[in-house]
Amino acid sequence: MPRFTLLAALAAWAFAADPDGAALFNSRCAVCHRDQPDGRAPSRGEVAAMPPPAVANMLLQGHLTTQAASLSQEEVRAIASYVTGKRVSLATVRGTANKCTVNKPFNPGAGDWNGWGVDPVNSRFQPQPGFAAADVPKLRLKWAFGFPGDSIAVAQPALVGARVFVGSTSGIVYSLDAATGCAYWTYNVGAIARTAIVIQRGVAYFGDAAAYTHAIDALTGRLIWKVKMDDYPVARLTAAPTFYNGRLYVPVSSGEELSSSAPKYECCKFRGSIVAVDAASGRVIWKTYSIPDNAKQYKTLADGTRLFGPAGAAIWNSPTIDAKRKRLYVGTGNSYTGIEIPTSDAIAAFELDTGGLLWVNQITPRDNWVPGCPNGPRCPEVHGDDYDFGASPILVTVNGRDMLLAGQKSGVVYGLDPDQRGKLVWLTRLGQGSGFLGGVTWGMAVEGSMVFAAIADYNVRGGTPGLYALRIADGQKLWSAPHPATGRFAAEISAVSAMPGVAFSSSYDGHLRAYSTNRGEIVWDFNAVREFDSVNRVATKGGSFNGGGPAISRGLVVTTSGFGYAGGQAGNALLTFSVEGK
Repeated sequence: MPRFTLLAALAAWAFAADPDGAALFNSRCAVCHRDQPDGRAPSRGEVAAMPPPAVANMLLQGHLTTQAASLSQEEVRAIASYVTGKRVSLATVRGTANKCTVNKPFNPGAGDWNGWGVDPVNSRFQPQPGFAAADVPKLRLKWAFGFPGDSIAVAQPALVGARVFVGSTSGIVYSLDAATGCAYWTYNVGAIARTAIVIQRGVAYFGDAAAYTHAIDALTGRLIWKVKMDDYPVARLTAAPTFYNGRLYVPVSSGEELSSSAPKYECCKFRGSIVAVDAASGRVIWKTYSIPDNAKQYKTLADGTRLFGPAGAAIWNSPTIDAKRKRLYVGTGNSYTGIEIPTSDAIAAFELDTGGLLWVNQITPRDNWVPGCPNGPRCPEVHGDDYDFGASPILVTVNGRDMLLAGQKSGVVYGLDPDQRGKLVWLTRLGQGSGFLGGVTWGMAVEGSMVFAAIADYNVRGGTPGLYALRIADGQKLWSAPHPATGRFAAEISAVSAMPGVAFSSSYDGHLRAYSTNRGEIVWDFNAVREFDSVNRVATKGGSFNGGGPAISRGLVVTTSGFGYAGGQAGNALLTFSVEGK
């Protein structure tokens, strides 16, 4: 099925008669979208709470395109209308332009929060925040922006040159004035855009859910180039590229685990990869797969469906650059099949120049995971727990020694030696872990000799959600701040962001909190589960936090809020804070 932009598709549906949406949903969707959350798929109730365009968007240009491949536009519209109980409306996705009337100077420089981890080593530490730790209790909301038609807000903003660059699940990328929230430009991606955005030499770089990397003019939003990183049907880009010495290093992940539930789907063939791209032209310089060999058939089911492997080891995190050793590091995800591989759930090192795989330290072998298992004919004989490395490794130097820090969904943080092929130096268990929003999910941050890890342990019996500080030299726990809430929303999930004296951590309960890095006390707490008057006059509310952490720059803290999956509280807010709201 051709990929239409969301608005074009909606326009084409304007006068179409709906097929039987109930029958289509029950036959195509209900197996994953049950009444209760299951794995990575939202429950039926969570889907029903979304705006109809958001449901259609997932099927047309999101990670469900494989399941929707045989559906007509009218059938997609019927499913969206049936499950939400609402007709698709153009007005819900257009919003108000709120264009800037003055084109202020754009001057990137020191103190920007650029891309995912601020710097090439992914420290997620802002040394020049533009305000002091003593000012954090005085942070107030400066302005709110509403993503039109969205019910999920997970992208981490980039805050560069006093402008906010941020993507959305409706497929629109925005350049907003950091002081007022007015829009300098918008860019229609044509697919979900959830990666952080990297600004270099006047160009904005990011990836989308259709596996394209985009380069657009940061001043005007004009497309410079757009190149597909992987032709596999369910390949996608969920993590920001890393820019270094004129190249982009792009990680490739996929949604094939969810696709495996489609009738007769021949699971699985996808392999994660890193792609090196010339930043000026978009030319692919090299591409290295996390699994060297192509998948081969290894089993035939009773209904004739063929199963393939090996597959998986998707790369969900932004690469970490080691300039001294001329290499990059990434974490990999689980295996999708029963064919064993040595590169899943691992930390891996690649040569910057050639893409050669230098070494792999597989932390959790035999983590073979697909939804619905361990029961079912497609399930591997050995079924794993989905203990991805979703967070970028952090390269640090402490007491004259270099070390890689890696947090896993198992709830364990590792210290690894980059000079000894990633040999384990120490490990510290902080949580019980869970493949489903468990352990360290998205990212840690460092300050000096400390690393801060948020533990989700979402709905895990005996879980220990909260924020933790470890000593980098030996992994010793310095302090712990248990999640202040109880119940199903007590989960610290999003990536941590730090500045001198303060670590910001956002939670599934809809709170953004600031912790003193000395002792772990909460010094500021903002509840985002509410409606906001947005600068673009769109109905706006905050909700659960999940995904990217806040960007800190030039006296501002900027974050998205609202995750309507997995029992989370839906929202569509971009929130900007400053001291006293000034």
